[in-house]
Amino acid sequence: MAWLSVILAGVFEVFGVLSINKLHDERTLASLLQLLLFFGLSFLFLAWGLQTLPMGTAYAVWTGIGASGGALLGMFFFNESKDYRRIMFILLIIFAVVGLKLIE
Repeated sequence: MAWLSVILAGVFEVFGVLSINKLHDERTLASLLQLLLFFGLSFLFLAWGLQTLPMGTAYAVWTGIGASGGALLGMFFFNESKDYRRIMFILLIIFAVVGLKLIE
């Protein structure tokens, strides 16, 4: 259950990053509340995962999901570079996160 919590925390982190972009574009109270909701859920699920998992592992997985998810969504929805080297390094992050799960 702790792993599921940390994975959900990472997913909410990605939505939080998308909310930053939305708030930058719209500057509405609804956009701000959406940002606070997603980051709040992200921290809540991370805290639940930290009750069982080592802090270093949970934090690495959380940031890895957030960083790679944000980069991938930027490539697909915001026309960011899709250079093969960028994709290769994103895949390295994903493999590292999976590796942490396998050894934990």
